[in-house]
Amino acid sequence: MNTVQILQFLEQLQENNNKPWMDMHKADYLAARNTLLEITDQLIKGLGKIDTEIASLTPKDCVFRINRDIRFSKDKSPYKINMGAYLTKGGKHGGCAGYYLHLQPHGQSFIAGGSYQPMPDALKQIRQEIDYNGDKLKVIVSDKKFKEFFGNLHGESLQRPPKGYDDTHPYIDWIKLKSFLVMHPIPDKKVASTDFIKQVLEGFKLLVPLNQFLNSALETVDHE
Repeated sequence: MNTVQILQFLEQLQENNNKPWMDMHKADYLAARNTLLEITDQLIKGLGKIDTEIASLTPKDCVFRINRDIRFSKDKSPYKINMGAYLTKGGKHGGCAGYYLHLQPHGQSFIAGGSYQPMPDALKQIRQEIDYNGDKLKVIVSDKKFKEFFGNLHGESLQRPPKGYDDTHPYIDWIKLKSFLVMHPIPDKKVASTDFIKQVLEGFKLLVPLNQFLNSALETVDHE
């Protein structure tokens, strides 16, 4: 399994982001995508042992398309210059907190977890869960290994507390968030290493308690 192949393809795509070039290099793209599908398959099998919501996924449930949606963008480049996979209940568009692998050359790769821009009903439920059980979230994100690997929980934040909360709440900084994320960068050298999948799995396993906390808040939310 050649993870370097993915970075090399993406580096070339970044310099030639157009359909004629992609058509000429379709075999290279398919080889890179197949490698990512293989990586994702191994991540599903490894992570599914401790997060059973992941075990039934297929790689195609998780891997994103490389085509960009350019309908409302000033940048008309047709392709993303990264490749990624999101492991979460219901697949990449399931709306749940999950585990994200982002591959991009020149030190732009990373793994991340949590909930990115949840829908209004889901966001309301997560805030309520933090209101009721913020002490539990504090234990999760204060864990020594978690904190050393991911740092602090972050995301775009409201300037003022949302309706129903005030600045005196002990966890108001989290309640004001609109996303609930952590991230860990991966240098190109590590992407190319033989134990790359093992390293990603170690990071993903640290995310299990955070994702389970966030998803417990979403059990009553309709994602349809």
